[in-house]
Amino acid sequence: MFEDKNPQRTPLSELGEFKLIDHLTTQFQIQKTSTVKGIGDDAAILDLSDDQTVITTDLLIEGVHFDLSYVPLKHLGYKAVMVNLSDVYAMNAEASQITVSIAVSNRFPLEALEELYAGIKTAADLYKVDLVGGDTTSSTSGLIISITALGTVASNKVVQRSGAKPNDLLVVSGDLGGAYMGLQVLEREKEVFKVNPQNQPDLSMYTYIIERQLKPEARKDVVELLDKLNVKPTSMIDISDGLSSEVIHLCKNSQVGMELYENKIPLDPQVISTCEEFNIDSTTVALNGGEDYELLMTIDQKDFPKIKGNPNLTVIGYVTEEAGGMHLVTRAETKVPIIAKGWNALNPQS
Repeated sequence: MFEDKNPQRTPLSELGEFKLIDHLTTQFQIQKTSTVKGIGDDAAILDLSDDQTVITTDLLIEGVHFDLSYVPLKHLGYKAVMVNLSDVYAMNAEASQITVSIAVSNRFPLEALEELYAGIKTAADLYKVDLVGGDTTSSTSGLIISITALGTVASNKVVQRSGAKPNDLLVVSGDLGGAYMGLQVLEREKEVFKVNPQNQPDLSMYTYIIERQLKPEARKDVVELLDKLNVKPTSMIDISDGLSSEVIHLCKNSQVGMELYENKIPLDPQVISTCEEFNIDSTTVALNGGEDYELLMTIDQKDFPKIKGNPNLTVIGYVTEEAGGMHLVTRAETKVPIIAKGWNALNPQS
């Protein structure tokens, strides 16, 4: 699991910056008609028609956002794209292009970057987005990845964080807490490996939650589902920092309150059993874990019949007046104020 399976090591200095970019991007094919010119000039040329354009960017830093002792580079490339596409889908938009910039230290050979870009290409192919630019430079401290994603959305379909209104329903896609618990398992096995490098962990019972951590999927399918159901959320956000943080973002931007029901939060059985093994409260994990990249949205009550019973969507609460505040209604039917204890990029230990 932690062994270097790639013995060939070609120094990056053999190629230089421009040959390196050509080498890493030669397999990427243009898929969008809006991409007039991709890589190969001073700038990409895009024709984004009459739709509104959404742009988002994320920075991933080794030692802060990922640990290469258990994150395969191909998975990392894939996840780095997902992190950005998820933000595009949270605007109810269609992702169309990405740029990828990396800073890399001399401990990484060419073959390592080929793995990283193989993951990026897999994501680009599956989600039908074009790689249209980026940059490479050296780093004195490990690997840094910056990806920018662009998307388009009709002006009458764009969804922001600010549209929730009292009596709307709070809805989430998928299930929560898996990515955080997958990380706990990987961190535990890393410590075991440090003590006994000959020990190869059996992770078969944790397949789902480890995949949720290493290879998350942005919910393009949910945006397409909502369109098919003729449901336009009144507000929407992706769950990157934890459910509690995202609820607070929606409430503050929309100037509303929220009642979130503990017994409605969707949890996979593997999350529940792993929480029991680690002696961690599953609700706390769902509220504060983060990195699930599900979509959290509010919808008008009149749209409830359209989503009722859909296995991809779960109603977990409802919107109240701002004066009502933000509360978790526990299984014991007591109200607890919702506070953000999720991931803080400026304080990773929080």
